Amino acid sequence: MPTKEYLEVEDTSLIEDANQCLRDKVLIRLLRRLGCRVGEVLGLEEKHIDFGQRQIKIEHEKLRINLSCPKCGARLGKKHKFCPICAQPVTQAISKAKEERHLRKVPVDKDTLQLLRQYIKKGGITEVDGKRMLFKMSRQWAWHIVVECAERAGFMGLENPTNERQHHVSPHKFRDAFAINAIKKRPTLDDARLLQELLGHANINTTLHYRVVGGVELQKFYDNLLKEE
Repeated sequence: MPTKEYLEVEDTSLIEDANQCLRDKVLIRLLRRLGCRVGEVLGLEEKHIDFGQRQIKIEHEKLRINLSCPKCGARLGKKHKFCPICAQPVTQAISKAKEERHLRKVPVDKDTLQLLRQYIKKGGITEVDGKRMLFKMSRQWAWHIVVECAERAGFMGLENPTNERQHHVSPHKFRDAFAINAIKKRPTLDDARLLQELLGHANINTTLHYRVVGGVELQKFYDNLLKEE
């Protein structure tokens, strides 16, 4: 199988089918159908699944750095050289880290919900510190599961188009595949804003970066240009 630059949706399906247990199938299914970060999937609890509304609640903690003036305490931006309140020069701003919790609701398809019901019924839930977690594993172990399933499906690695270096199929590649497929199918700005909400991006430009062009697509574009001469 030739080395790819990114996974197509059908590739992620093949990787899911190469799993050897229900837990691994559920892990990969959620990664590829929700477009979530691996940390968000590993943090899912049973209470986060709303079977009636066909939604999964994603909790995401983000560390925000707040800067303030050492003279008057006014809030500063990263590029402030003078305080906008007291007008004093800012040689070294006071930095305070603050954790912010964000919640977004992601739609989920009926097949995935049925798989989750089956997983829960067969005892997939694990009690951790009083929480009913879908998974009890580290990011490293999730990475190992993805790499192993990808290799069984015939995907030994992906190629970085900028430097041609090869690397393993990581959990984040399912998020990439979800976003790339979505923005190729629905390229309008309105659709990109909906995708932004699904992925939990703070900036629309981050979402638009997923409109990558692979070598095959570029070749097809070039060939079509020549036909028009």
